[in-house]
Amino acid sequence: MNHLDKYSLALAEYLDDAVRVKEPTQLYEPVKYILTLGGKRLRPVLTLMTADFFADEFKNAMNAALAVELFHNFSLIHDDIMDNAPLRRGQITVHEKWDINTGILSGDVMLILAYQLFETYSAELFQQLAKLFSKTAIEVCEGQQYDVDFETRSDVTLPEYIKMIDYKTAVLIGAAMKMGAIVAGASENCQDGIYDFGRNLGIAFQLQDDYLDAFGNPETFGKQVGGDIIANKKTFLYLKAVENSSEKEAQSLRTLFLETPEDPSEKIRATKEIFKNSGAASATILEIEKYTNEATTILDTIDISEENKNKLQEFGEWLMKRTV
Repeated sequence: MNHLDKYSLALAEYLDDAVRVKEPTQLYEPVKYILTLGGKRLRPVLTLMTADFFADEFKNAMNAALAVELFHNFSLIHDDIMDNAPLRRGQITVHEKWDINTGILSGDVMLILAYQLFETYSAELFQQLAKLFSKTAIEVCEGQQYDVDFETRSDVTLPEYIKMIDYKTAVLIGAAMKMGAIVAGASENCQDGIYDFGRNLGIAFQLQDDYLDAFGNPETFGKQVGGDIIANKKTFLYLKAVENSSEKEAQSLRTLFLETPEDPSEKIRATKEIFKNSGAASATILEIEKYTNEATTILDTIDISEENKNKLQEFGEWLMKRTV
């Protein structure tokens, strides 16, 4: 997506200057580390792009974008601790490189730094941004708790799973875009429309992430392929496979998700085979397309140029086909 490059470059330059290591270095070095691992930086780029589409001056939204990136990475540090994940973006996770206590503290300070960034805006904008940010942060925590709960439940439904990924992932993408619209002074209708657009794309994005976790290329995906299977996460793939399979095959899958073998390679292979044979893999791709199309439909309600609507539609299609 070439038109995103200017936002990515501006963000990288600003981030490098805004986030510095200071005393105590054990607290701030992990912050710098995770922020400089790269990754897609999708959420803050969306904040900048949205501000640009509504007001043609995206740099006014830079602090809001950085707040989104700090919050997202704070949640990743804590998620990796909870999941005992060894890799993030192809590199050692913070708690593995330092230790769990350092990971918790460094994540905490990132959340506080994110709120501080809103102080650079006017009182009215601060109130709007902080209110949206707080609501979103609570929903992300609720989504994370649902995710944890689902690991030990055997009765998770597909609607429950969609709600979980909506809260855990999609609301932050919607909020990132709405923050750009707020800073740009867009109308309330446009703010709500771009939020709904981002939220639908966020669900599609997480479903694509689930699919890539099982079927992605480990050289490009940046995380451990099969990580969700190892962690017994009841993703859309798993739930759809149980729904579509014969009772015998469904029971085989349930049994696999009760196991924690020292070498998980056979568990991953057998699970992926059931995902394919049951049609869950193809059903997941259709679900990704469904939410991407719903996002595109919302564009008709937003007051921006046709050129920018086309760019947003292209962005949605690019997300749907991504491999990283």
